[in-house]
Amino acid sequence: MRRPGLYSRSPRNPSQSAAGSAPENAETASAGAGVADTLPSAAAKSARTGPGRKSFVVLLALCVAMAAGGGYYWPHQGNRTLTQKDIDAAVLRSLQTAVLPSPAAKAADIIRPSVVRVVSYGPERKTPEATTEKRGRNMAKGKAPEADAEGDNERGVGTGVVIVDKGVILTNLHVVAGADRIKVTFFDGLESIATVTGVQPENDLAVLQAQKIPDDLYAATMRSTADLQPGDEVAAVGFPFGIGPSVSAGVVSGLKRSFRSPEGKQELGNLIQFDAAANPGNSGGPLINMQGEVLGIVTAILNPTQARTFIGIAFAIPIENAAAAAGMPPF
Repeated sequence: MRRPGLYSRSPRNPSQSAAGSAPENAETASAGAGVADTLPSAAAKSARTGPGRKSFVVLLALCVAMAAGGGYYWPHQGNRTLTQKDIDAAVLRSLQTAVLPSPAAKAADIIRPSVVRVVSYGPERKTPEATTEKRGRNMAKGKAPEADAEGDNERGVGTGVVIVDKGVILTNLHVVAGADRIKVTFFDGLESIATVTGVQPENDLAVLQAQKIPDDLYAATMRSTADLQPGDEVAAVGFPFGIGPSVSAGVVSGLKRSFRSPEGKQELGNLIQFDAAANPGNSGGPLINMQGEVLGIVTAILNPTQARTFIGIAFAIPIENAAAAAGMPPF
């Protein structure tokens, strides 16, 4: 049984409708019925492949194409291996564009938390050295060279280095000798009274104990001088004329040197000679290598005049002797 048509059989062409209502012949009727039968299936297909599904299919095809293209190019980029020439070029570019700190600057950063300023108070000394130090300190503070100290009388200013993180400090004996009171200032600005706990006059060394210490106090690392050679780079860190901490760099000039004080009262032996600038106030400070390790304690400068300022030769006591003064076994 033939299904009824879903659409009207009336002619869609207005000219046919105007032509009259003559009955169609059998063949035309049969053809119309066939077209009507096929229309439902076409509508259903159109419903299944609506605009949303078509857009999804197009998008899916585009994604597949992009993935295929990326898969083609990716292996070519990832398989490239770096050559030594590439590495050398990158290193050279870094060296040319990056500003690196000097070895002395890096060494000073390492030792700085262990360096302290040492000030002794008491009766003013009347020696030429003391007079030179006083003039230098006054000028550094912007005062008249011969001005007297206000309040507490500064007997001398020097440097020390922390060798035990409980506040044990090494310095020169001549910095604190005869003082009524000793004050040390740590890297973070903390000030503390210190007392002398040991001396080694033959090496001009004194050991101090601070009453108060910073919470994050660092002790310096000491290094044996057994393999030290002339020409090795060194730096002196201290408070020349009270200014600092100051850093000066140079080299080891010689080993096993001797030095006699200007008054001839004392002779020191087995000293490290170096040419990094040192002046009154550097006494007791550390002489370090480029790894920030302490090689010795700065103790004297050589100047044949009464100026008592640096002319290129300074001396340090090897750290082996200094450690013995503190009762610490050498390396």
